[in-house]
Amino acid sequence: MAIRRANKWLCAAAITIVIGSALVYAQEQKTKDVPYVPTPQNVVDKMLEMAAVTKNDVVYDLGSGDGRIVITAAKKYGVRGVGVDIDPERVKEANANAVQAGVANRVKFIEQDLFKTDLKEASVVTLYLLPEVNLRLRPKLWKELKPGTRVVSHAFDMGDWKPEQMVEVEGRKIYYWVIPKEASSKN
Repeated sequence: MAIRRANKWLCAAAITIVIGSALVYAQEQKTKDVPYVPTPQNVVDKMLEMAAVTKNDVVYDLGSGDGRIVITAAKKYGVRGVGVDIDPERVKEANANAVQAGVANRVKFIEQDLFKTDLKEASVVTLYLLPEVNLRLRPKLWKELKPGTRVVSHAFDMGDWKPEQMVEVEGRKIYYWVIPKEASSKN
């Protein structure tokens, strides 16, 4: 009887270890929708200028990479900012860059899936994603962001949501939209 209980306990422990290992592996293999490609600094500067960023804004950068957009916004305009990236190495790098730039008290970087991020606090959202990711993200932006929130995308548009402005900086397109009053009712 004692041997039977010990075998059941060992079997349960082995199953627990296997399941736990699978969960850890799955967590480590987070799907990255977008490869890391940093936005050139001249494009960052133009994106923030197009959004007419002021010290009263809260800038969210989705797919923030090394943090340069949020860090630049904090340094240049005095904003609070949040960078969101799924890659823990990029988040670590962004936090180190914020400390080095002297803005760690104004910005934070979180390791999270951008589709699970609460965006309600943002008054400006910046993106350098892929076209299909922008399209998947658009309903979330329209649902969670307040009318008047500015959205700026490096390189890619949002399908049939026509930008209010599009400019090129050394051959790189930048798109600018404002969340309309009727946005949340269209979801």
